[in-house]
Parts: sequence; C-alpha cells; structure tokens
Amino acid sequence: MDSIEVLPRLHMFRFPIGQAYLWRDGADLTLVDAGDVNAAAAVEGGIRALGLDPAGIRRIVLTHGHRDHYGAAQELADRHGADIMVHRLDAPVVRGEERMPDPVLHDWERPLYDHALTVPEAPPTRVDRELADGDELPFGGGARVVHTPGHTPGSIGVHLPRHDVLFTGDAAAGVGGVTPGVFNTDHAQAEESFHRLTALRPAVLCFGHGDPRRRRRHSSPGLSTA
Repeated sequence: MDSIEVLPRLHMFRFPIGQAYLWRDGADLTLVDAGDVNAAAAVEGGIRALGLDPAGIRRIVLTHGHRDHYGAAQELADRHGADIMVHRLDAPVVRGEERMPDPVLHDWERPLYDHALTVPEAPPTRVDRELADGDELPFGGGARVVHTPGHTPGSIGVHLPRHDVLFTGDAAAGVGGVTPGVFNTDHAQAEESFHRLTALRPAVLCFGHGDPRRRRRHSSPGLSTA
C-alpha cells in the first residue's frame, strides 16, 4: 500500500485496486472508504506511519457498496470502535441482504471489469448509520453527503466545504483526465451525478480511482484540474 499526502490533514492510501482516504481532526480520524477485505492491517500500518493511533478512527464513510471500498470496514470498525456509514440505498448490499445490480458495460469496459472482479468478495458488514443526501457528518468542519446515483443506486460524494475538498467515490475518476467513473448501473444517472459534482467546483478532488487533483487557479467552472 502507498501512502500519499494530499493535504497536511488528508492522506490517500492506495491499494493494488482502489484507494481510501484518511482525514484528521486532531486525534479524531475519519476513513472515507476502507479498501478490500485484506486491507485492514495496511491501513493501520499507514496510520501508525503518520504518527497517529488507529484507535482514533471514529467513523468509516463508505462512498458506495462495492467490494474494493468496504471490504475492510467491519474489521477496522470492530478493532477501533468506529461507526460505519453508507447511503441507505447501498446499505442492504453492504449488510449482505441484497445483491448489487450488475453494471451496464460498454464493450471497452469489459476487460477492466474482469480485472476489478479479482478483488476478493467483501463480507457482510454492519451499517451503523444510513445516510441521505444533504446529511452533515461530524468531521472536517461539517462534511456534507452528496447523493450521486448511477455508479450504484446509493453512491455518494462527501464534500468538505470549509476545506474545499470533495471525495467523489466512483462517480468521477481521475485516470487520464477527470471523467465520470466506469461500471455504472445507470449511465444517465451517472452523467447527471458527475455534473452535480462539477457544480461544486472543489479545489481538491479525491477519487475512488486515480490520483487526487487540484483545480487550476482561474480555471473555468467545473472539475478542470491540473
């Protein structure tokens, strides 16, 4: 796992497939996504390498219910007493009660999707709080949930207005530019959600896949980034 500083209070943990983010409010830690089922030890090691204590993890906010985003959430939450949060529409999938709808794949996405399926299955995982659009979360000076359906029904972005940071989950990707994410269950919804995120004009973009980006100064509105 690679650990990359995005901001002094924000680090990205990059796994072979996917990534998670650590936000720090003093000793109070928030994970946005948690990596796959094998990622818990690496996440804890990454936190310790920053001089922090994993026992400070207070919450794990899941951007959606795909295995590379929530696989390690239960293990980390059980060890450190964190709450697991996910949008209400993806909560039944995370709990193992329902199956995620299959994506509607373009032909060019199929080899990528086959590779993504090499991520181990995630175990049924408890959900301590079901989220909805506009909910405020107690970190980063007041984080806001932005419902972004299309990749999955319950995909969310997490916006930190006071810090001008946006976690997009897989509603946007930072690979070869800033684009809508792949493997979407509803392409029309995914496009609408991407434009909803665009309208926020964040200074710092943190994707589910791809390196974080900063908006250029004096750039045109949207996710135009360096």
